[in-house]
Amino acid sequence: MVIPVHDLNPVRRTPWVTYALLAANVVVFLLTPGMAGSLTGGSGLAQLCHLQAFLDHYAAVPRELIHHEMPRLVPTGDVGVGPQGPGCVIGPPSYDKSPELSVLTAMFLHGGWLHLLGNMLFLWIFGNNIEDRMGHLRFLLFYGVCGIAAAYAFALLNAGSGAPLIGASGAIAGVLGAYLVLYPRARVWVLVPFLVFLPLRLPAWIVLGLWFVLQAVHSSGAGVSDAGTVAYAAHVAGFVVGLLIALPLRPGTPPPPQPRGVLFGRRARPGW
Repeated sequence: MVIPVHDLNPVRRTPWVTYALLAANVVVFLLTPGMAGSLTGGSGLAQLCHLQAFLDHYAAVPRELIHHEMPRLVPTGDVGVGPQGPGCVIGPPSYDKSPELSVLTAMFLHGGWLHLLGNMLFLWIFGNNIEDRMGHLRFLLFYGVCGIAAAYAFALLNAGSGAPLIGASGAIAGVLGAYLVLYPRARVWVLVPFLVFLPLRLPAWIVLGLWFVLQAVHSSGAGVSDAGTVAYAAHVAGFVVGLLIALPLRPGTPPPPQPRGVLFGRRARPGW
């Protein structure tokens, strides 16, 4: 998998919505119980119980979205001692949860620093051009629609699951799908792990097309051991929805600058 670091596609206006989404995701992550210290592995049982209660309240759960089946017992956030030792206390929920609203709140939750930084990297590189093309308000609506569609698509395929679904990946996948339609020939600087990280300048259709193919393959469970913990199907659905929404905008989209060739190594660095 290549790692994008920059695209050669200037914008005409400041992408305020993209910046606001980046800031909101980071702030929510820092306020999520136990997540700020996850980089050092400093989470104890109390933080884990608090996190479980937080996710049950704000994460999207497929069973709740599709069947509207709300659990009678949920983690309370407290630690107790039972016959098998210390653990998280469960009890009746002290709140009324809206499954539909949880789809929106779940889009700002992440499961760790790598999850957050990976999503924010893709949003930072590709979101500004889509906002520039759509406008601020339409981009915000587009982002939300892609995230909601991705969550519900995943929930339909996993209707009986009670596992929480979190992350901005579905919405950002929609941004990638739109970018592929609107700027397929834009050049993207990527790092390719080959003994060392080799910098390459590739067309967006190669970078994003490869990303989509990998997500589609992984969504079938092929080639990965963590297919049950990563919502690859949500990535695929978000990408397709973003692509379809952006199609009508393609005829009036000005092409990005077109540097020649595919450069790598020392020849690549001066253009960064």
